[in-house]
Amino acid sequence: MIRRCACGLVVILFVNHAMSAPQSLEIGLSTRGTRIEGALVSAPPDRDAPAVLLLGGLSGAAASVGAVHAAASQLSQASARAHGARIYAIELANPDAARLEFPPTGTAYREHAESHVLWRWIGLHAPDLVLIAGPDDYGLASALSSANVAEVGRIPARVVHEPGELNEVSAERLARSDAHRELQRRRARTPLQLASELAQFYGHDLDSLFYIEAIALIAQVRLGHLAEVRALAEPYVDGSRDSLARPNSLVLAGHMLFTELARRTGDARYIARVRAAADLGFEADGRMKEAMPYHNEFSDSLFMGTTVLAQAGALTGESRYFDMAARHVEFMQRLDLRPDGLYRHQPATDAAWARGNAFPAIGLALALSEFPPSHPKYAELLDSYRKHMAKLADYQTEEGLWRNVVDYPGAYPEFSATAMIGWAMLRGVERGWLDPGRYRPIVDRAWRAILERTGPQGRLVDVCESTARMNTLDDYLHRAAILGPDARGGAMAMLFATELAGLQ
Repeated sequence: MIRRCACGLVVILFVNHAMSAPQSLEIGLSTRGTRIEGALVSAPPDRDAPAVLLLGGLSGAAASVGAVHAAASQLSQASARAHGARIYAIELANPDAARLEFPPTGTAYREHAESHVLWRWIGLHAPDLVLIAGPDDYGLASALSSANVAEVGRIPARVVHEPGELNEVSAERLARSDAHRELQRRRARTPLQLASELAQFYGHDLDSLFYIEAIALIAQVRLGHLAEVRALAEPYVDGSRDSLARPNSLVLAGHMLFTELARRTGDARYIARVRAAADLGFEADGRMKEAMPYHNEFSDSLFMGTTVLAQAGALTGESRYFDMAARHVEFMQRLDLRPDGLYRHQPATDAAWARGNAFPAIGLALALSEFPPSHPKYAELLDSYRKHMAKLADYQTEEGLWRNVVDYPGAYPEFSATAMIGWAMLRGVERGWLDPGRYRPIVDRAWRAILERTGPQGRLVDVCESTARMNTLDDYLHRAAILGPDARGGAMAMLFATELAGLQ
């Protein structure tokens, strides 16, 4: 039976059709570290169906929590086909009754964490209507309806004062929100389209030969902009600038650009620069060092120190570079590989930071791409890579992302690590190292998440800021989550996109 209410929505009196239990959702962490949780209580077959969010508990454990719980329970018992809407519910949105403000200010998720968590989660799920159980919404309804929520778009919202109004949900006459239409646009882009979009904003300078710039420029080469990239790299090979004048780990990894250019052009000058960086792993008499220098207690070095060695071996045919690459991997794993198969970022804390695992993921994938299968350490490296991929697969969220602390429920989903791990798994599927039946769906979910979180003008959602030594788990949990342009995130998304586009 159908009746209409004054609000203009269609009210459906549901019959009790069985459906699967609501799917729990991670929303985020409060300032005090309390988990904020939600549920997908109704999901029609059409993933892009109109969506409604029921929201309670903005004042903490108040009556609105029970109202949302009751409505969610009723709606979860109804057939999704009956009302046609995708329904989310967050019963207790502010578990610690913190002060809220919308749109949020301060550094996410370090300041006003609850406000940032709700704002970004709502924007990235782009409901077509948000129903907020009263009495006080702290300005959220007005902000959602008028602001560009998480840089995705506006979302109609209103406060409801009668619990029964929360049940008044139907897709009929429920227009798509601006945010919903923007997400549809983002998801429709092909890998080539996304890479080309990002290429307008990233990969146009080489003032510092860091890995971030190098990866963006490698993507530019793959998009056909070889001449422009060669012009940027020329000072480093014509003697005008020394690529190792200020050597550090970021610079070592930056030399991978010269590998790409050497293979594209056959110019031996590029090989000489790769060799010069790789030679830092050896003593003056040719003996291998214990490990590659610089940054060599951080798990990042499994990418930054290993890649240039493996590429030097492939470019020169000299096995000593492969030997040193394997030695460096073993050194780093003794320091940072945890017994459970994830990497701590560095020995001062066991925190499994997201990029601290993404760097080993791409580092081993890049090394295996260069190593001859006949090398004595190849099988060991492949086994290590596979075990890490299997462990990471277990921690991908339902939305396709990896958390900024991989194994900490509620930690914010992080953009750059998702692109990096997605790429590492894609490379494994392409090269036959990983089972496509298991890993291709994981890659596809990661790619969808990257599409959703990449907006116009190269603006990204939740890229962790640059991170050096952090001494506690809490330090990692509260690293700033960037909303806007970010060269690191842009470069990693370009790497992922060009690989998916088949441009490698």
